Order: sequence, then C-alpha cells, then structure tokens
Amino acid sequence: MMGMVFMMLYFLIVAFVIEISVILFNLTGLEEAVSRYQVISMLTNTGFTTDEAQLIIDHPVRRRLSMFLILFGAFSLAVVISSITNILSNDLRLKELMVINIVLLVILMIGKTPFIRERLKKRLNREMEKKLEISELPIKDALYLDENDLVTDIVIKEDSKFIDKKAADLVERDEDISILFIKRGKVNIRNRLDEEKIQEGDQLFIYGNQEAIENKFLEKDEELDKKSD
Repeated sequence: MMGMVFMMLYFLIVAFVIEISVILFNLTGLEEAVSRYQVISMLTNTGFTTDEAQLIIDHPVRRRLSMFLILFGAFSLAVVISSITNILSNDLRLKELMVINIVLLVILMIGKTPFIRERLKKRLNREMEKKLEISELPIKDALYLDENDLVTDIVIKEDSKFIDKKAADLVERDEDISILFIKRGKVNIRNRLDEEKIQEGDQLFIYGNQEAIENKFLEKDEELDKKSD
C-alpha cells in the first residue's frame, strides 16, 4: 500500500513538472498543444523528429528548458527503478515526496496567474534581446514578424509569367515585399540577386505582407505554401 502511495506521489511530481514546463514553453511563443507534446517527448526520451522539434532546437531559451527535461526524464527513470527496490525494502520517504508535490503545485498555480505569466514572458523576451545574437533567434523573432507578415517560398512553374524577368522587376517600390534569395537546384543565389533572371523551377524565398504576396504571386488555381512560424 505504501509503495503505491509513493509511486502516485512521484508521478504527481512528474505531472507538475510537465505542466510547469508547458507554461514556460508557451510563454516563449510555442502553442500549448505543441508544448505539451514536446515536453512529454523530452521527458520520455522519445526523440520525435518533427517540424515542432525544430522550433525547440532553433530557440535558445527552449533549448535550455529541453536540456533540463531530458535530464529530469533520465533521473525519473532511475527513481522509478530505485523506488521498486525501496518498496521491497520498505524504506519509503512519503513525507518528503508530499512536500515536493505541494511546492510544485504552488509553483504551477502561480505560473497560471495572468500577472505572473506576463512578467515571465517579458523577462524571457528581455533576456533574449540582451544576450542573443540575431543569428540565434527564430525567424519570427529575428524579422519582427507582425500578424500580417509572412515568410514563404514560391515555386516558378513552366507557365509562370515571371520567367525570364529580373528579380528586381518582380516587385514594385511601393510593394511591401522583399525577395530574400533564389534557390535553384542546390544553389542559393544571393549575390547580385536583382540582376538574376527567373527560370522555371526556381524557388523564390519571400518576406513581406501576406496580402501583398498573395496578390502578387498567388494565382487562382495555386495554393500558397506558408512557411511562417
């Protein structure tokens, strides 16, 4: 009986760690559902290679949190194995586990309050601005994307009206669109980009206002493949 209580208390600790970590990941801009999935993946050392996992790797604050979770997951496995041994020897520390659970519950409840969430969010963003090089930031933070901004790629098809046009002629001066680079096969073209003529099969990587990009490059029978975070 005492062994079952011990296991329940420890799994409560794991549950609290998961929820607190989800809050922290969410404060860095990661969606809650994605945060929970990735936190559980890291705790169990599952190591799913997904697009969402790239969001963790590319973000320095999330990387630090993920390192803690991976280590905590490995520690938890050791504790579970050790607890089975302790159950057999009847040497359980239920009071200590109850105290840890209470402390984590308090931290979780504090982390869910709007005031604390806003303070933590500002603190995390301020730390990133002070300590991180722009090359370490995710695209969304590095380019200061607004709600209506978009980073995407456009593939030039054989019947495209842009073929043989110079990249500089694709966008008017008053259009809120910038061509970042052209991917042609395995080559990324950035040098003297404005003078480069567009060819069939080129992949244009574009940054700007979403509506302006759709009006410029999206035709009736095409779908815009969004690449924004």
